[in-house]
Amino acid sequence: MSEKPEYSPKMQTLLERVAEFTDLQHIMAVLGWDQQIYMPPGGAEERGLQSAALGRILHEKFATEEFGQLIADLEAEVGDLNAETDAARSVKTVKRAYEKQVKVPLPMLMETIKAQTMGHEAWVKARAQSDFSIFQPHLETLVDLRKQYADLFKPYDHIYDPLLDDFEPGMKTTEVKEIFDALRPQQVELLQEIAEKEPPDNSFIKQHYNEEHQELFGRHVITCFGYDWQRGRLDVAPHPFTTEFGYGDVRITTRYLKQDGGSALFSTMHESGHAMYGQGVPEKYKRHPLGGASSLAIHESQSRLWENIVGRSKAFWSHFYPSFQMLFSQHLGGVSLEDFYRGINRVEPSFIRVEADEATYNMHIMLRLEIEIGLMEGTMNVADLPEIWNSKMQEYLGITPPDDAVGVLQDIHWSGGMIGYFPTYALGNLASAQLWEKLLEENPDVPDEIARGKFDTILGWMREHVHQYGSKFEPQEIMLKATGSKITPEPYMAYLRKKYTEIYDL
Repeated sequence: MSEKPEYSPKMQTLLERVAEFTDLQHIMAVLGWDQQIYMPPGGAEERGLQSAALGRILHEKFATEEFGQLIADLEAEVGDLNAETDAARSVKTVKRAYEKQVKVPLPMLMETIKAQTMGHEAWVKARAQSDFSIFQPHLETLVDLRKQYADLFKPYDHIYDPLLDDFEPGMKTTEVKEIFDALRPQQVELLQEIAEKEPPDNSFIKQHYNEEHQELFGRHVITCFGYDWQRGRLDVAPHPFTTEFGYGDVRITTRYLKQDGGSALFSTMHESGHAMYGQGVPEKYKRHPLGGASSLAIHESQSRLWENIVGRSKAFWSHFYPSFQMLFSQHLGGVSLEDFYRGINRVEPSFIRVEADEATYNMHIMLRLEIEIGLMEGTMNVADLPEIWNSKMQEYLGITPPDDAVGVLQDIHWSGGMIGYFPTYALGNLASAQLWEKLLEENPDVPDEIARGKFDTILGWMREHVHQYGSKFEPQEIMLKATGSKITPEPYMAYLRKKYTEIYDL
């Protein structure tokens, strides 16, 4: 075991303070997890007050002149905050968080936390009843609070920048638009080519599969991937998510759909990718400024890689299909491996983002980005969202949702005020293929290993090139170190075109 580095007294004080802040954040995460897994609806108001109380304590401990002075002293002591040392990057990370936190007035923070809790419960009820009007006043409050938050960071290039920066440090709205503008025509062209071909049959998976058997198989797969059950667990939630309560507790959730036998499995693989990232951050960063992830896009690169690039590959199913077929023989007894592989990779515009295929998924994200920018700029109103949503679904995907539940209410994120988050999904898709391309370049036998049920080379490569850094480097720095390039659409489009040329005989 390597010895811990020697730190100055001031640095040691910073680390002790951050450890306490991290503990409080993890307590808040426990409350959030319980709210989505076990809490009865009647507990929403008090849970909001509990979360707000913790938020107040955290803010009052963090956003102080004394802590700001400590950061300033350490900045002078360390010198170059871009130096690639844990000390320099710790000060840089904490300074960034402090400068954001200190700008937020405590009353606004308290109001936001309570609005998020109440908004979540309203969203759950609204989606269950497919009635946007139940959620509308809560979303109007959350959008207004996000506008107020963005205004705290003037001058900015774009009002969306401060929100995006919360999830993708250092990235600007113009940068995301440039990436998407380069990506969109290539995806549209591919979708048009696919649309001219006969789609493979996938009716065998669009049926009710025994949920206990689905869970059993999902647990088996992610155990093979490398998910550590000593530091994690699997539960059921309305919208699948991953959460961390500390180095030794990284939990995932999934959901089971009545008429889709593959949804829960791919959801479980997806969330395990997130969780293995959390489990892969070194123990030396436990309760530490660098103990988080680089960004949400890098996080998403891990989940999408395991769910799609690995989990929907022919190599993967050449190993797992015999046992999956045997477990669900009533559905799959007469379905060949080739037909199964083509069926689970069928391209078909769909209403639900999390169920979307790889070729159409990014179109969902571009649609949401356009709406979020409209809301923040004031060119769109919350009251008009169901109509706007349906119109843009028709424009982007050629389909119109039949109701609010599968339309504007399908995602949980706005109920938590998470405007600025959605672009990270598409960026994560691009990063996943870029990382995969480099991994294969260095390890060309990986597809053969997958076909034998061996995944340690993949996880080991991600540990070395992504996980080990925690939040030490910004996302584009991670990509440069791992692949030699910032996030770019080319590897992702090359991956999609190669895959779907084979499946659809393009």
